[in-house]
Amino acid sequence: MEIVLRPVVADDLPLLAGGDAPYDDFGPRPPRTEPYSPVLREPGGLAVCDAAAGSLLGSVSWIWMQWGPMPESRNPMIGIWLRPEARGRGAGTAAQRALVDLFFRHTTVNRVEASTDVENVAEQRALEKAGFTREGTVRGAQWRHGAFHDCYSYSILRADRTA
Repeated sequence: MEIVLRPVVADDLPLLAGGDAPYDDFGPRPPRTEPYSPVLREPGGLAVCDAAAGSLLGSVSWIWMQWGPMPESRNPMIGIWLRPEARGRGAGTAAQRALVDLFFRHTTVNRVEASTDVENVAEQRALEKAGFTREGTVRGAQWRHGAFHDCYSYSILRADRTA
């Protein structure tokens, strides 16, 4: 599936509510009232749209992690949420690949990372198809649905894209 990424606008917010998959239940949270920031150097996100139809499929987002005291050790951790009708069509793989491309083209980061619940096989497949490598299990890391859950950690390095 061919997708495009664009800034999230206020009209998108009701369609990006989530909560319809077992991996969305993080407990009660107020609905988002402001679009994500599209600026790559701060926490933010972008809308995922069908390139042909222009319809909103979901969103990708990121937060920043740092693996040491030097600013060069800073990297984005990305996430994705797709509307139910967009799942299983390759949009997740394409969107995560496109977001990685944006980070590697427009920033100096060496690493982009992602994590997913150990039971979320669809997301594991999407990350691996997008070029990510599973690094290991992060035990009891995510509070979801009233309990702690294990996650798999994934990354893609700048060098992976040129290899």
